[in-house]
Amino acid sequence: MEPPELPVAQLVRLSSLFGISANRARVALSRMVAAGEATTDGSGSYRLSGHLRDRQARQSASRSGITTPHTGRWWLAVVTTSGSTAGVRLARRHALSFARLAELREGVWMRPDNLPLHLPDELGPDVEVMAAHPREPHRLVDRLWDLPAWSDRADRLLDALAGLTPDSPDVLAPGFELSASVLRHLQADPLLPEELLPSRWPGRRLRQDYDRWDARYRATLREWSRA
Repeated sequence: MEPPELPVAQLVRLSSLFGISANRARVALSRMVAAGEATTDGSGSYRLSGHLRDRQARQSASRSGITTPHTGRWWLAVVTTSGSTAGVRLARRHALSFARLAELREGVWMRPDNLPLHLPDELGPDVEVMAAHPREPHRLVDRLWDLPAWSDRADRLLDALAGLTPDSPDVLAPGFELSASVLRHLQADPLLPEELLPSRWPGRRLRQDYDRWDARYRATLREWSRA
């Protein structure tokens, strides 16, 4: 949903699908505002903000799966500082992972250049980014990512989508959970160039099937909301 904003009445009603009372839903919304996870315009609508808004943007990028041509180069990001606090190290790892880099060894992160590399400005003093040309890129892929595990999980999600037709209100709650699982898994897709992927890679099919399934889910949700 863009923008990620809904009236409080609709949010409360949606919460009822999961057995959450109106009072508990309103308390949760207030706590989200206090934590910087949502904002309200004072007229009864709430919009995602902060790290939840950032997560939604990552979900949208993951769902589209758009990449650029691979030149054969790889991004190489090297952490050049030491002695950082645990909180700083964790934030750095999150930022590098969100950029779909994978850690080769401590402080050394890599990925093919078929995605632009955008790192937060605050990482600038701590991370040096350069280009690399691996001699054995397929072997490097095997070291950096567990592609068979991702593929197996994608196949299970495809079966789940096929087995849960979102055409009635009683499937809205389990459908929401399934949708969250698919979006979470797509965020773990390294989005590698096709030439570095195994044969019969299910990434494209999962995106296509999910797009069709999600369109039906949203139509059912709209009908339920209007009822």
